[in-house]
Amino acid sequence: MTQEIKTKSIIISNGSLGIQAYVAIPEGKGPFPGMVVLQEIFGVNDHIRDLTRRFAQEGYIAIAPALYQRQAPDFETGYTAEDIKIGKIYKEQTKAEELLGDIQVAIDYLISNTPVKANGIGCIGFCFGGHVAYLASTLSDIHATASFYGAGITTWTPGGGEPTINRTKDIRGATIYCFFGQEDASIPLTEVKKIRAALNKNQVLHRIFVYEGADHGFFCDQRASYNEEAATDAWQQVMRLFREELDLAC
Repeated sequence: MTQEIKTKSIIISNGSLGIQAYVAIPEGKGPFPGMVVLQEIFGVNDHIRDLTRRFAQEGYIAIAPALYQRQAPDFETGYTAEDIKIGKIYKEQTKAEELLGDIQVAIDYLISNTPVKANGIGCIGFCFGGHVAYLASTLSDIHATASFYGAGITTWTPGGGEPTINRTKDIRGATIYCFFGQEDASIPLTEVKKIRAALNKNQVLHRIFVYEGADHGFFCDQRASYNEEAATDAWQQVMRLFREELDLAC
């Protein structure tokens, strides 16, 4: 049975920058585990807001910060070729340390302003947000991470410098699940193998799921690449991860 929830749009501050965020909170006293939901290149759009609500209905206080606040305030779009082009332009303008700082203030908001459980915060990200979720798993307040089809983890990091995979050694307390589509041309299986190898080498607790017949964006039911079978299984795995890790941590 899903919980009744309430939602609101807020502004959180990272220094002089006000960051828009969408928040969904279960009804009741709590405390509740927390979830940071990280957008695709399409902004905090209807799909991301829907997922934020979905987590709240499962008993999580969920927050979706706007990762493009510096580049394009109020940005949200659909899934056309032109939308993809614009979203990628903004993605290329982001910087890893700024993104991590913005996620940290979202976490700080949960800790200071909501009945969130101590040591009970996770994050989940999709597409660009899947890459950023891998980065966010290095934050000490994140105890479990779900990264969906995060392209470029082995080859790139936002803002330039060593690729994000080189930060795997900094994942200390988080269990991470990574989800990929076998047909995803943007993430060759050779890159998935490198991610698995890095997680193994650094003794990070993890599981990697590769879905046969699934393409990039397979979890989003508003995209042409939606794969119901893969998405259904992935959601079950996500629920297992967060219930086990966040409940045990609390």
